[in-house]
Amino acid sequence: MLKVENLSVSYGAINALRGISFDVKEGEIISLIGSNGAGKTTTLHAISNIIKKQSGKVIFAGQDVTNVSADIIVKRNLIQVPEGRRIFLNMSVKENLEMGAYTRTDKANIKNDLAKVYELFPRMKERINQISGTLSGGELQMLAMGRALMANPKLLLLDEPSMGLAPIFVDEIFNIVKTINETGTTILLVEQNAYKALSISNRAYILETGAIIKSGDAKQLINDPAVKEAYLGG
Repeated sequence: MLKVENLSVSYGAINALRGISFDVKEGEIISLIGSNGAGKTTTLHAISNIIKKQSGKVIFAGQDVTNVSADIIVKRNLIQVPEGRRIFLNMSVKENLEMGAYTRTDKANIKNDLAKVYELFPRMKERINQISGTLSGGELQMLAMGRALMANPKLLLLDEPSMGLAPIFVDEIFNIVKTINETGTTILLVEQNAYKALSISNRAYILETGAIIKSGDAKQLINDPAVKEAYLGG
């Protein structure tokens, strides 16, 4: 579904990504894990064409989207939930969710998809008319994910969904990510909580200073001594 080839990105003299290559197959959850500054968010932004690439190629659903603008990429159903959620805080929960569907032309299905989002996120239905800026951190993350699902993604890019959340919300968010995948959405997950990410993923890639240093089956990586030492607290 997604193939990234020799992707490089620089910020001035800083090489944020140094020729990385990886793939995501349909139906998978793939994790990118690594410490702060490893290049995880930059990778997602480069795929979505939010930032400029120095070199490399991005193939999505069999089409070269390397130089396709970000708004067209969204219309092709490659959807990103950004770090920090980026919710419209002065709008209601329902209005934020409806904004997720603004590129869609299949208006007849939007109402059904909204019902599915409320089923997946019951808290959002309870707070349907609540101003989003009054929600908790966990609820904001649920709203950001629900808004992305309203765009009917084929591939969902999730950037640090557990960041800043209380432990009870972390467990809930990862359970929801798994459910979203089980209902047919392919997921590329960027996450600092390496243990949680690996526990729900099929495969994973480990980024360090802009390069992929290790990859493989998530269950094998979670038991890899070097991975345990560096990312799982020993």
